Amino acid sequence: MTVSRVAIIGLGLIGGSIGLAVREMLPGVATTGWDADAAVRSRAAERGLAGTICETAGDAVREAELVILCVPVGAMNAAAEAIAADLIPGTIVSDVGSSKRRVGEALARTLPEAVVIPAHPVAGTENSGPDAGFPELFRHRWCIVTPGDTAPPAAVDALTQFWEGLGATVEIMDPAHHDLVLAVTSHIPHLIAYTIVGTASDLEDVTRGEVIKYSAGGFRDFTRIAASNPTMWRDVFLSNRDAVLEVLGRFTEDLSLLQRAIRDGDGDTLFDLFERTRAIRRSIIEEGQDDARPDFGRTDH
Repeated sequence: MTVSRVAIIGLGLIGGSIGLAVREMLPGVATTGWDADAAVRSRAAERGLAGTICETAGDAVREAELVILCVPVGAMNAAAEAIAADLIPGTIVSDVGSSKRRVGEALARTLPEAVVIPAHPVAGTENSGPDAGFPELFRHRWCIVTPGDTAPPAAVDALTQFWEGLGATVEIMDPAHHDLVLAVTSHIPHLIAYTIVGTASDLEDVTRGEVIKYSAGGFRDFTRIAASNPTMWRDVFLSNRDAVLEVLGRFTEDLSLLQRAIRDGDGDTLFDLFERTRAIRRSIIEEGQDDARPDFGRTDH
């Protein structure tokens, strides 16, 4: 089974990047696209984010073999309802959301005749909208595919080959396990970033501009993360609440231990933690997931 016609629903950073990557790396695959915002559709047509930009979601999916929902997880069910009447039975329907269990269940309920195979390309930037996409976004990045137990192997293989064709490395994973892993690696870090930047904002009147004026690398990284799409992240936390709360509880316990070590002057505990986490950082670099250059390759000194 191969995919030759793909419909992209939602033409922001991820959807636009998929369309551009297909055009560059899978030229034999036809693409249609649709977005709920007419202004986005207009800009998407100007940029060529899909071969055909359609005026309705139904028009976009009518002949598709693969439909990818590139909308915030809170909008997945509405997007599924918009395409349900025009979807060919047996069409593969996937998504790009950062939480998988609840999304997969919702799509399966709304689209019972589709082959629902959720997926999550672990790639992105803090930018959003139809001007944010670029074809290299998925190269050398992971795409986690989370098929249910009844998903046809041929359809799973077709979706895997599609993402590999865009330059991604595919990992097959259980949906609940995906949600726990991403709570640790993505969701809680974003929650911390939003929180610390919010705390700094609250202190801004006290410090009279010094928080921004003297921002060092660590705080700059937090502000970059916290600049991500607020609608998307609101929906992620609500959709993946169980895993997020589980990991957040563990993090709160660890933070309390660190607070006690600082209060008690326990340098050994602090050093052991920093040494262990530095080793994790080295492993991330060795896996090719970040830049080992000084200051993480920044040039904006």
